[in-house]
Amino acid sequence: MKILIINSGSSSIKYQVITMPEQEVICTGMIDRIGLESSNFTYTTDKTKLEERLLIPDHKSGLLKIANLLMNENVGIIKSTDEIVAVGHRVVHGGTFFSGTTIIDQDVKDKIEALAVLVPLHNPAHLVGINVAEEIFATAKQVAVFDTAFYQSIPEVAHKYAIPNEFYDKDKIRQYGFHGTSNKYVSEKAIAYLAKSSKLISIHLGNGCSITAIKDGKAVDHSMGFSPSNGLIMGTRSGDIDHSLIFYLINTLGYSSTAVNDILLKKSGMLGLTGFSDLREIESEAEKGNEECLLALAMNAYRIKKYIGSYAAVLNGIDAIIFTAGIGENSSNIRKLVCTDMDYFGIEINDALNETRSKEMREINTLTSKVKLLVIPTNEEMEIAKQVYELLAV
Repeated sequence: MKILIINSGSSSIKYQVITMPEQEVICTGMIDRIGLESSNFTYTTDKTKLEERLLIPDHKSGLLKIANLLMNENVGIIKSTDEIVAVGHRVVHGGTFFSGTTIIDQDVKDKIEALAVLVPLHNPAHLVGINVAEEIFATAKQVAVFDTAFYQSIPEVAHKYAIPNEFYDKDKIRQYGFHGTSNKYVSEKAIAYLAKSSKLISIHLGNGCSITAIKDGKAVDHSMGFSPSNGLIMGTRSGDIDHSLIFYLINTLGYSSTAVNDILLKKSGMLGLTGFSDLREIESEAEKGNEECLLALAMNAYRIKKYIGSYAAVLNGIDAIIFTAGIGENSSNIRKLVCTDMDYFGIEINDALNETRSKEMREINTLTSKVKLLVIPTNEEMEIAKQVYELLAV
């Protein structure tokens, strides 16, 4: 069964074609900067690697480009779109509507659209990807995999806010959680590696960052909440703040609510602290002695440590800590800052192992560390393919 995986962002499309149940990736690629003066396009198979810069005005043009290459007589991997049995779509927010993988119909699309107000950068783009895929891959089942589904297991004591009950009962205002597809994938890898039901803390560090407490494969707490804006310090998002700051900015400093939202989501985090949102630039500047960058890195690690401490209490112990996503997998510096002076929890990092670069799952703890420190490369596309196959193979 050939499954096309689409992760449609506001200005990008990531895609893979995966044969299931073999879990064989036969094509992968991405398009970014959709709608700008030029876009970057990649298309890779075991025989072909294409990289282009060209104008891709919208998502439909991008998906048509992908489909045409998939069927190209020289570099393609299929002869017809009919060979794609299913298209799996990553959807960030499913609210309380969806607790699992779902075949898409008009009702599902209406609910995804209704939730767009909570994630305006994500759900509308996912919906565009779904609508275009329905047109191009007309015979394929369209399937949604929701990031929020993994967090349906978080108990009410953790996911409910201390605000009047009517907002919870009527308006469904609660913690939802994000990066769920990634966390499900890496936590299952960790449990298989440890060969036991486990108390895990998964730290997903990219431009967006989150941390999740996981017990016996189920999420029990998570740093993000009603939207993907609170918790850890992120590339451009502030993470946790005192909510009265919002009213101070509006009522005393004269900012509009739109401007405050823009500041907290797009101009804060590491960007606001340093002028850079890319961690590689921040670490490079820190090595040169840039005090703002040094402080920002320390603040970033400090926030993560606070969550590790609180989740150790929630879980009543830790078997393993997982570092994943772009920064978690590649920044030995952040991992070192997070794991230093954590011996009270039995956390000891091995500096040599931490500095070793690899695309494979690996331990970076000392032999005497009571807590396993695991670097696990995430693979959201493979997790989506697994969930789509499990749904359709029943």
